Amino acid sequence: MTAARGRTGRPPLTEERRTAMRLEIARAAVDLFIAQGVAATTGEQIGQAVGVSARTVWRYFPTKESCVRPLFSTGVDAIAAALRQWGPGQPLERAFDHLWAADVVLPGPDVGALVRLTRNEPGLRAVWLQTHDEAEPVFARALAERAGLPHDDVRPAIWAAMLNAALRAAVEHHAYRTAEPAIDAAAARAELAVTLRIALAATAAGLG
Repeated sequence: MTAARGRTGRPPLTEERRTAMRLEIARAAVDLFIAQGVAATTGEQIGQAVGVSARTVWRYFPTKESCVRPLFSTGVDAIAAALRQWGPGQPLERAFDHLWAADVVLPGPDVGALVRLTRNEPGLRAVWLQTHDEAEPVFARALAERAGLPHDDVRPAIWAAMLNAALRAAVEHHAYRTAEPAIDAAAARAELAVTLRIALAATAAGLG
């Protein structure tokens, strides 16, 4: 009797492990980009930094610049989730209190350094802008639902664009300021939190 053939090889990764791997690759990529520049960094080097092959890196990301996407998208995804969970009768600013407390949307040193790189690295700039561009319709849908407006109403799209632009500008301003030796990092982060709250307040004013 022939034994039944079972599945061989490595077991499939869980979604949680895939997410963790993407983040590991992202952090390795940004460390290399900062240390030696984007042009000098290869997929092989990124893979070696996390103990995987270049083939594995390309399985997760189409280009070396796109490897940093998880670091860019974490804060944007958190904002979108908070908008979707915004409770009736709750001021918009209060819907984000848990994010400030958890320090989710305030970028850490690695993200700040990465945002600064987008000034001179077109490939990274494209990824940064694409992350926000893809988030805008998500913001708009959440705001439309909140206001009881149809999906094709232009007002939620305008509110989302305003919020999105304010978020991006605030994070970029924070990243550039924290690169200055004379700027206190804690004060800069407090300033960023205030700026983000202003953006939310402006969006709430548009909602009426």
